Amino acid sequence: MSFFKRIFSSDKKETLDKGLEKSKTSFFTKLSKAVAGKSKVDDEVLDNLEEVLVSSDVGVNTTLKIIERIEERVAQDKYLGTEELNQILREEIAGLLSENNHGDASEFEVPVTKKPYVIMVVGVNGVGKTTTIGKLANQFKKAGYKVVLGAADTFRAAAIDQLQIWADRVQVPIVRQQMGSDPASVAFDTLQSAVSQDADVVIIDTAGRLHNKVNLMNELSKVKRVMQKVVPDAPHDVLLVLDGSTGQNAFEQAKQFTAATEVTSLAVTKLDGTAKGGVVIGISDQFKIPVKYIGVGEGIEDLQVFNKYEFVDSFFK
Repeated sequence: MSFFKRIFSSDKKETLDKGLEKSKTSFFTKLSKAVAGKSKVDDEVLDNLEEVLVSSDVGVNTTLKIIERIEERVAQDKYLGTEELNQILREEIAGLLSENNHGDASEFEVPVTKKPYVIMVVGVNGVGKTTTIGKLANQFKKAGYKVVLGAADTFRAAAIDQLQIWADRVQVPIVRQQMGSDPASVAFDTLQSAVSQDADVVIIDTAGRLHNKVNLMNELSKVKRVMQKVVPDAPHDVLLVLDGSTGQNAFEQAKQFTAATEVTSLAVTKLDGTAKGGVVIGISDQFKIPVKYIGVGEGIEDLQVFNKYEFVDSFFK
């Protein structure tokens, strides 16, 4: 298939390969056991493969879709060998993700028609939300955009301080108030500041508590309404950050947040420290919300644009 053209630079590709190493090793160890002693793909191999995919956090529904696609291939070619299974998996998963019509980007870009382009970032505490914002600011700045950060997670002093550290590190302006301030007020001030500075991108951090969905929904709705007084169609992107290392728990968080607010894109972090990288495939398929960014390392450069072809290529290399 012509899916797999080199899109990333060799450095980016190397970082992605390294970031998915644990997931890949775990997956192929399980896959080797699943096909041990088998020369062709039969029902037993498919049953074992189903188990491998589910245990690799791809998710039950997505796994069933993949198995169905492979069954069709097996029906066409009665003598499909197990040595071809890796290539077939690679093609069918890329094909499945292609149907969702996202994951095609390779660079950090925002639409030129929206200025400032406003990204509101949501996610529970501990998923790497503030770190993702810092790394995102760094990537946008490197791409030539003027970036402003807004510390609207006023629930925790640590969140404001952490965002300040990232703003200093990346050397971008930040708008902040005291802990306990009204998050909507911070968002309003941030957008006013961004407009006056002719900024290209605004990234707003929000509180990560999910213990009461109604409160969260009300708070995020209020933040949106107040932002729209300054930029009428803000936010342009509601980015949900999920911790990839939590596997199925990331699915649960995605469900909770998509019920609480309109999420338009996803960032999946901490993939380098886990064998649960398959969760990206499942989340991308199940939620029909684009996975825009993935975290594949601790370094400032280790946030990448999610490209389904490069991801699948690295996962099944």
